[in-house]
Amino acid sequence: MSLQQRNQHVVEAYEKFNISQWGKGTDKCAQVATNVVEQKHQVSRAKRSKALGSRAFRGSTVWFTGLSGAGKTSIAFALEAYLVSKGIPAYGLDGDNIRTGLNKNLGFSKEDREENIRRVAEVAKLFADSGVVCLCSFVSPFAEDREVARRTHTDSDLPFFEVFIDTPLEVCEQRDTKGLYKKARDGQIKGFTGITQEYERPEAPELVVRTVGRSIEESTMDVIRMLELQDIIPHFENKTGGVEELFIYGNRLTSAIEEAGRLPQIELSTLDLQWVQVLSEGWAYPLKGFMREHEYLQALHSNCLTLPDGSIINQSVPVVLPVHTEVKERVAGASALALVYNGRPVAVLRSPEFYPHRKEERCCRQFGIYNTDHPYIKMISESGDWLVGGKLEVFERIRWNDSLDSYRMTPNELRQKFKELNADAVFAFQLRNPIHNGHALLMQDTHRQLVERGFKKPVLLLHPLGGWTKDDDVPLDVRMNQHKAVLNEGVLDPNATILAIFPSPMMYAGPTEVQWHAKCRMSAGANHYIVGRDPAGLPHPAGDGDLYDPRHGAIVLKMAPGLNELEIIPFRVAAYDTSVGKMAFFDPTRKEDFDFISGTRMRGLAKAGKEPPKGFMAPSAWKVLAEYYQSLKSKMDTN
Repeated sequence: MSLQQRNQHVVEAYEKFNISQWGKGTDKCAQVATNVVEQKHQVSRAKRSKALGSRAFRGSTVWFTGLSGAGKTSIAFALEAYLVSKGIPAYGLDGDNIRTGLNKNLGFSKEDREENIRRVAEVAKLFADSGVVCLCSFVSPFAEDREVARRTHTDSDLPFFEVFIDTPLEVCEQRDTKGLYKKARDGQIKGFTGITQEYERPEAPELVVRTVGRSIEESTMDVIRMLELQDIIPHFENKTGGVEELFIYGNRLTSAIEEAGRLPQIELSTLDLQWVQVLSEGWAYPLKGFMREHEYLQALHSNCLTLPDGSIINQSVPVVLPVHTEVKERVAGASALALVYNGRPVAVLRSPEFYPHRKEERCCRQFGIYNTDHPYIKMISESGDWLVGGKLEVFERIRWNDSLDSYRMTPNELRQKFKELNADAVFAFQLRNPIHNGHALLMQDTHRQLVERGFKKPVLLLHPLGGWTKDDDVPLDVRMNQHKAVLNEGVLDPNATILAIFPSPMMYAGPTEVQWHAKCRMSAGANHYIVGRDPAGLPHPAGDGDLYDPRHGAIVLKMAPGLNELEIIPFRVAAYDTSVGKMAFFDPTRKEDFDFISGTRMRGLAKAGKEPPKGFMAPSAWKVLAEYYQSLKSKMDTN
């Protein structure tokens, strides 16, 4: 028997079996094989990805659901063309195409619709498992059937995204390119979805696309952005669209809040809540929550994260949630946890992963020492012996109700502010201290340099750190009032400056932390970053000079991975020039003319009620600072 004859014999045998078991396609199979064992592949998904020319596994299914005529296939096929043009394997499974081939023996009864979706889901799973992005466009009117399709993928650890093409019935009828709605209205088609059969709208799809008044390209971009944010495909476009936030809205928010009331709880400290704010607003993009162990180790030992497309983004500090052993034991086995602050649920942590908190290793990698006289290391040493990571769903913006919340702008809000100002360059200056005229000189000079290079509207992001700081640092409210005074006096141009609060805690981790500060400003849209002297350092806890070389922050930033979009502007030393009575850049050829006014000396003058040299700081800004230090002195004298 020839190979062709053998193949024909197999086809005929299968067709006879199919007819005998299925009849007209409306009866359920009379016999199911029981001696079937799943066979494991020898080829891993990682190897399949490499064979497809990708460093990352992209296999997944996007399930488009909606009424006939909603635009499912148009969007799916446009997406297919886009992905293939970018070198990403993709294939569209359309309802009509499937029913003319694989499922041509099925009708439109409820049972046949269920079997239609079941078969398609299994085929889509195979596509996804092979590394292909499978695009399924099916009316799939029943929520239960769509859930079966989802479980078919999630049980095999394959990403599944339900996309609801939300087009009103009347619009679908107006389009009616196939004339199906007219036939259904005339009674020629029975059980037609939207007319004589109900469509069950998705309650919590990953994406809702509304097509009315929008082009196919615009609707397709919604799906592309979702796949980018889910790290299924690389970010081919520039990042002007912003970063992903971790807030949930609408029906999903309502159900999550209700769910939180039934979940095991973890009580957050104020420091923990500050990290929730950092994560939820997108400062730590692309993190989707507190770090899992593989993310933690990569950040701790490599100072960066590798995205699915193989690109690298800087992440020099761990963003973790420590818990004590008794908490871990109490919540063990839960699929989700409620994160609670002062008795109020603020977020849900999905699929929690617990792993050991090796504190000495963490501190030695992050700080270069393990000395509990260091203020942040002390907090780490007193925290739990376990870390818990997982996907974070945050209910609402974190508010501190201290009259400063309006300054706590998210990265996306800051990007919008820069857009409104028509900024063509954004330069950031982060500091945790009051601004003197030497700082201002550096910012003014940076603006001048950018204009000379051809930028029309450089904008300064004046971005004081607003999270936890050590006890002897100037409090946030005092610093903000001092900064506002500097702007009010025109030392910095208020029309070309955005004053906002950076919500991160201060870790005092030297060049390691400087990278974190820079990365976050890049997330907010900054493309130039001014590096100060020892911007994340402090005196050595053992009392022997500075903990870090004050020059190293600027040097490291120029070499750090994952900061390619940020131009580092080196710090120029400024001091009080006694020959002209103002702050000026230090000239070593006449060093006798310069007076370096240290922080210790500045605080001493303020406490004593004395004035600094004229031109050192804007007078109203000095007044804010002096009043603060004098109040401290008064408290000490009283005690």
